[in-house]
Amino acid sequence: MPTIPNSATGAIITGWGTALPEKIVTNDDLSKTMETTDEWIRERTGISRRHIGGSTASLSIESARKAIAMSGVDPLTIDALILATTTPDRAVPATSSTVQHGLGLRCGAFDINAACSGFVYGLVTAHGLIAMGMRKILVIGTDTLSRITDWTDRNTAILFADGSGAALLESVSGPGQLLGWDLDADGSLEDLLYCEIGGKLKMEGKEVFRRAVRVMVDSAEKSMKSAGVTADEISLVAPHQANIRIIEAACKRLGIPMERTAIVLHETGNTSAASIPLALFDAADNNRINHGDNVLLVGFGAGMTAASAVIKWHKP
Repeated sequence: MPTIPNSATGAIITGWGTALPEKIVTNDDLSKTMETTDEWIRERTGISRRHIGGSTASLSIESARKAIAMSGVDPLTIDALILATTTPDRAVPATSSTVQHGLGLRCGAFDINAACSGFVYGLVTAHGLIAMGMRKILVIGTDTLSRITDWTDRNTAILFADGSGAALLESVSGPGQLLGWDLDADGSLEDLLYCEIGGKLKMEGKEVFRRAVRVMVDSAEKSMKSAGVTADEISLVAPHQANIRIIEAACKRLGIPMERTAIVLHETGNTSAASIPLALFDAADNNRINHGDNVLLVGFGAGMTAASAVIKWHKP
C-alpha cells in the first residue's frame, strides 16, 4: 500500500468544471424502442435520464475552460494535461492533443484509459507529477459512451451516456490535499465488460455487479488506511455512478450512510471517467463539502480496474 512521503510537494484543486450534452434521453424514450419501462430501469439502476451527444474533445474543452476560468490561472502556465477516457475521438493521435490545441495550451498532454476509474488514476498521476516539480496540471475525465453502445441491447443501453468533468490542480507548500490513494486492476476479469475496436460494449451484468462492490470496498479501505482516517471521518463519498444498487451495497459495507454520498446517476447515467468528477463537483457546487472535509473518491471500471483517493477538501 503506497504511502505519500512527507517531503513530497502537495497540490490542491483550485478550479473545476463540468459539461453535459444538450440532448436528453429519458427512460420513456428508451421504452419506445426496446422492451423496458421507466419503472423497470429506475428500480434496477437508479437512472431516470441520460445526456447524449458531442465528442470527447468538445466536452473536454467545455469542462476544462470552466475549470481554468474558476482557478484564474494563465492557460500558458499549465504544465500538463491529463485526459482520462475510454472513448477517444481517434485511434491516433490522443484526444488530449486535440483538447490541448482547443484550449490554447503549450504543455505535455496524454490520455489515460482506466475506464470508469480513469479520473482517479489521472488525479493520482497529477499529484505524482507535481511532486516531481510541475506546478499546474489539468485533469479531465470525459467519455462519450453513446458512440459504442448498442441501442438495441436492454442490458447496456439503459446505463451508458456522455459527459465530462475537469479539475485544475496547483502545487502548494506542504502536504496538499491528497491523504491516501489506491490503484488496482485485475486483467483476468477483462471479459466481463469490453468493447472490441469498431464494436459495441458487451457486459456480464450480474458478475460485474458482484465484483464491483467487492473491489470498490477493498480499494476504499486501502485508501482510508493509507490516509489514517476511518469511515466515520469521511464527510462525503463521490463514487463511480454506475448503478445505485452497487453504490448502496458498497457504502453499507464501508459503514458510510447514503446521505453522505454524492449522487447524480439519476440525471447523468453512467458516464465512465466523467462520473466521479460530475458527482464530486455537483456536491461542491451545492455546498455539500466544507473546507477541511475528508472526501473519498472511489470507483471501478472495465479491466477490471479500481481506484480510490482520500482528499482533504480545499475550498477555493
